Amino acid sequence: MPTVVVTGASSGIGNAFARILVQEGYNVYAADIEVGDKLRALGAHSCRLDVGSPESIASFKEHFGDQPLDLLLNIAGVMAPAEQDSLENTDLATMIRTFMINTFGPLLLTQALLPNLLLSSSPRIGNMSSRVGSIGDNTTGGHYAYRSSKAALNSISKSLAMDLKSKGVVTVMLHPGYVRTGLDPTTYTRSDAVEPTYAAKKLWKVLMNKNIEDTGTFWHREGQELPW
Repeated sequence: MPTVVVTGASSGIGNAFARILVQEGYNVYAADIEVGDKLRALGAHSCRLDVGSPESIASFKEHFGDQPLDLLLNIAGVMAPAEQDSLENTDLATMIRTFMINTFGPLLLTQALLPNLLLSSSPRIGNMSSRVGSIGDNTTGGHYAYRSSKAALNSISKSLAMDLKSKGVVTVMLHPGYVRTGLDPTTYTRSDAVEPTYAAKKLWKVLMNKNIEDTGTFWHREGQELPW
């Protein structure tokens, strides 16, 4: 039975991914900052993990132990409201919190679990990015903390892919599109937004269709590669 760690698993895309993976027969470690009813209802290992805390990451690693890890899904993320994250209003506290969770967290968790990934015969990392992190595709501005945190995550993910390619680790960046989740409450009223389960199913197919030749690439849930 393959083993997966899913962060941000108590809601949204993370929760939908965890449900899919339980159904697929994975040994799922579903992690989030709080262990509540939605996490427990998954029928997986429910784990407390604050990806913005190095101490919490170390505690999770100790709990996870030395077992092989086949798939790491770094999905947990935060986004300040657009008006708070504008040129006029964004501030250091918003930048630090956003980068701690969206950027530094995935790197430090990957670092902590790398020995486990290298014990797998087919290790894979999926990092939940966003199209707003694409510098080449930025035509609207705004979202200073969120946009730059995802651009930085893409850069880190590319470096991970290059460093780990010779070790057989496939690293893929994923863009979910507009999804109706609490990350951005405005999505609930968007006609072009989809439900988390729809997005997760599409992203799962994209992720598992990639091999070592595709490592370090950035993909839309509908299957097209995205620019940096």
